[in-house]
Amino acid sequence: MSLRESEPRAARRRRSDPTHDRDINQYRILSFADWCRLNGISQATGRRILKSGKGPVVTQLSDRRIGISVRANAEWQEARALIDH
Repeated sequence: MSLRESEPRAARRRRSDPTHDRDINQYRILSFADWCRLNGISQATGRRILKSGKGPVVTQLSDRRIGISVRANAEWQEARALIDH
């Protein structure tokens, strides 16, 4: 039995680095449907936003599937934020 197998899951979880996890998470790809749900828009609206060229950077997952990275979504949301001066 290896050390990892004998170590309880909770102990391994405590050892994880939240900063590293957050850095890795920004590269996670959301499916188009998940992206729409996250932003509270319909898929039709999502398609219109992407077609307009004013949406986030899209990742081509396959010939017929697209996705949006968590980071690209955050950058797109920041660019659209209204700032009170």
